[in-house]
Amino acid sequence: MEEVQRISVKEAHQMQSAQQAKLVDIRDIQAFTLAHPVDAFHLTNESIVEFMNLAEFDEPVLVMCYHGISSVGAAQYLINQGFEQVYSVDGGFEAWQRQQLPIEVHE
Repeated sequence: MEEVQRISVKEAHQMQSAQQAKLVDIRDIQAFTLAHPVDAFHLTNESIVEFMNLAEFDEPVLVMCYHGISSVGAAQYLINQGFEQVYSVDGGFEAWQRQQLPIEVHE
């Protein structure tokens, strides 16, 4: 079994900005709706099929949760589904906000 690779929020943002990776946010709907990284896909049990239909399996996927813990399991799941490059974003959305990286806020 492949081990999940970890990536910092800054590295994740660089990869996403260069359009070299898809960022998925696995936090609950309330948290995601309130604020999420710009262009993040809200990945849930309900949206996984849609994501798998849209995504390229050889394209890097960055998985974000609240603090970088739950994202490891979700990243492993995506690897098991056949995605070739999956990264867990260390520190999650909390670290993303601390680094003042771009977010979409809905009030």
